[in-house]
Amino acid sequence: MGKFMGYSVRQGFFSWLKSWFFAKKRPLSDIEQARRLLAAIDRGGIPLNPAKVNAIARDIGLEVSRKARVGETIQRLRDAVARAEG
Repeated sequence: MGKFMGYSVRQGFFSWLKSWFFAKKRPLSDIEQARRLLAAIDRGGIPLNPAKVNAIARDIGLEVSRKARVGETIQRLRDAVARAEG
């Protein structure tokens, strides 16, 4: 019975250790997603999916038309993030 108990304790420890190192990350807040998108654009990235940009804008409370230009939406995101920061 000692081995069985030892195995159970060892298995529990490794399970805990695995959950500690490989824990799922918390989802980003809507404002943080917008900040990261803007930071990527500022580093020279080009948003390839306008629907994703529009979804992030809608998540922070902006009304965005499906026909809105990406550049205009990005500027509105910048304004919204600036308002949120201060």
